[in-house]
Amino acid sequence: MMKTVAVQTGKTQEFLDITRRLQTAVQESGVQEGVAFVYCPHTTAGLCVNENYDPTVTADILKKLDELIPVYGTYSHAEGNAAAHIKSCLVGVSLQLPVSGGRLVLGTWQGVFFCEFDGPRQRKVHLRILNAGGA
Repeated sequence: MMKTVAVQTGKTQEFLDITRRLQTAVQESGVQEGVAFVYCPHTTAGLCVNENYDPTVTADILKKLDELIPVYGTYSHAEGNAAAHIKSCLVGVSLQLPVSGGRLVLGTWQGVFFCEFDGPRQRKVHLRILNAGGA
């Protein structure tokens, strides 16, 4: 089963918690045991799993990424969003998450984040759920 989840970002850089949307897609698939492959088809965005309880965690991550890769650095890419491309490479664009009992298997404080580095934009995330339960 393949599903596309629409993501509307509202800021130049932000982490959006998309866990519920992915959980809903897993439940709708009917897969009880398997693997969810999550993919971001954008070169200036990414995906990560991290704490979704305290929003200062993602704020700290964005702050540190900006310190390491400033938006206005000495880049050759003429479009002006080289930092967003670099951040996407570092964060990554895909995740593989186990599915058990019809739900994504995540730790108590974990969530799945869409990481926007060049927004605001209308984005999408693809989700493929593979059944490993023999049904």
